[in-house]
Amino acid sequence: MSKLGKFFKPRASSKSRAAPSPQEALARLRETEEMLSKKQEYLENRIHRELSLARKHGTQNKRAALLALRRKKKLEKQLTQIDGTLSTVEFQREALESAHTNAEVLRGMGLAAKAMRAAHQDMDLNKIDDLMQEITEQQEAAQEISEAFSQRAGLGDDFDEDELLAELEELEQEELNKKMTNIRLPDVPSSSLPAQPGRTPGTVPAAQRARAASSRRADDDDDDIKHLAAWAT
Repeated sequence: MSKLGKFFKPRASSKSRAAPSPQEALARLRETEEMLSKKQEYLENRIHRELSLARKHGTQNKRAALLALRRKKKLEKQLTQIDGTLSTVEFQREALESAHTNAEVLRGMGLAAKAMRAAHQDMDLNKIDDLMQEITEQQEAAQEISEAFSQRAGLGDDFDEDELLAELEELEQEELNKKMTNIRLPDVPSSSLPAQPGRTPGTVPAAQRARAASSRRADDDDDDIKHLAAWAT
């Protein structure tokens, strides 16, 4: 066995070690991401400083400028490696979070299935059908009882509508007769009016003749009303 194989050979104690939980693994990955992010920030500051030194020396100290650029290149290479490692860690963390979510969803669905199975364990389809049929029968019986009470409560209310209309007409006719009987017309004066000066005695004035004609018409109307009242009764 090569030395490299011996170096990566798992220890005996690691076989008995239990696998970490998803929460522990996610916490470790987040710590790794934070460490790599700090390393990135450190390398970026170093690169910026070496670039400033190279610009400062310029042509005045060419050797120092070249050394600064060489260090900048090495730092940029390390930064590239850190970027790749950080991307891999982020991808692994996202995959683990997704797997953990799926596991939790599956576990929840399994518990729900068990709960439903336990709830339906004591349910019999035939018993449910019998129960629903009994409920329907009780509702129909209650409806019949309500209709029976309402019908009995209305006993004696069946009257002939024609008889009611005839009685109403008789009441209206009686009221009309009372109104016609209570009508009183003005009395006609029995004495003649005194003659006006300048008129020939025995000559009836036109106004008096008009009042006499009106009185006669009133008497005729009174007779007609009496005949109508007698006919109505």
